[in-house]
Amino acid sequence: MKRDTELNRLPLADPKMTDAPRAQKRSRPVRVADQIKRWVVERDLRKGAKLPNEAEMITQFGVSKGTVREAMRILEAQGLIVTKTGPGGGSFVGEVSKDRAMSLLGNYFYFKDLSLSDIYQIRKVLEPELVADLAGHLSQAELAELRELAHQHPEPARSPEEEKQQHITSLQFHARLADAAGNELMGFVIAFMARILTDLTVYRRLYAAPNKAMWERGRNHQIELVEALERGDGARAREIMRSHMEGAETMMHAQEMRITREFMSE
Repeated sequence: MKRDTELNRLPLADPKMTDAPRAQKRSRPVRVADQIKRWVVERDLRKGAKLPNEAEMITQFGVSKGTVREAMRILEAQGLIVTKTGPGGGSFVGEVSKDRAMSLLGNYFYFKDLSLSDIYQIRKVLEPELVADLAGHLSQAELAELRELAHQHPEPARSPEEEKQQHITSLQFHARLADAAGNELMGFVIAFMARILTDLTVYRRLYAAPNKAMWERGRNHQIELVEALERGDGARAREIMRSHMEGAETMMHAQEMRITREFMSE
């Protein structure tokens, strides 16, 4: 790690800049945290790289010890740095896990009024292209896991609890496809959509009324899709997924309306 004399000073945002109104609303520790992140990115530092010590940070950014410590706590809470104590300790570049990134993003969307239409607008575009790309490129182990998920519920649900589990298993199928994506950004977005839809299913109780038609259609599509993926038939895989997404959106909307009517009649 380059020491103090080699650090390029990155001054805090100039209040005279055009983005000053936005910058001024943010606390100094948050602004310093952003400067540290920029410093790490500009040097292409990777997981495990050691950061300058506290004294160097104070000199680097011209702020107090308390501000530096608060900025580092912010970055640690985000998973971007890891602090170790004892011999050889200090602050090191961390790596945000996919699960943690989704949790943080989920916290943001928790306060947004997301609808099923919002989610399926994205799913209908991305998921058909994902499976077209994956056709013929999945390992036998990946195909076996997908096949197991597709066949996990051979009978329609007989209770709300079974219906909930079937919804969750179906979305796990899509999450596994996302995990196999060659395009990590596409895979992340699709997996995140599956997670949000799982949460919506649970807290809106979309599973409360078992839906045999949804179970049958979804299961058949998944089984056919695995076969197309194994054959390497990208066009057929895209066609199956597009049909699945369109039908699933229609049925989920109907399910939501059905649950709403039952709730209002109680």
